[in-house]
Amino acid sequence: MRKILEDLYFGNIVPYEKRIAAGSELRHLVKRAADCEARLAEQLNDGEKQTLDTLISTQHKIDSTMAREYFILGFRLGVRLMTECMDEDDGELTDRG
Repeated sequence: MRKILEDLYFGNIVPYEKRIAAGSELRHLVKRAADCEARLAEQLNDGEKQTLDTLISTQHKIDSTMAREYFILGFRLGVRLMTECMDEDDGELTDRG
C-alpha cells in the first residue's frame, strides 16, 4: 500500500499515458477515423478545413473532459465501495445471539 501512495505522491502513476495495443479494436477504429479525416480534408477548401480542424479539436477537448470526469466518478465509486466494506453493520445479522 505504501508503494502506491509514494508513486502517487511522486507523480509516477499516470493512467492517461497508456498506449493503444497493436492489433486491438480500438487501434483499428482510431486508424479508420484518421483515414476518414484525411480523405475528407482532401475534398475541402482552406476555410472548410479550418472548420473541420476546429470541430476535431473541440471534440478532443470534450472527450478529454469526459474521460477525466468518468475517471473521477469511477474512483469515487471505488472508494465508496471500499468504505462500505469496512462498515461493521451486517444489517439484521449478528455474530452471536
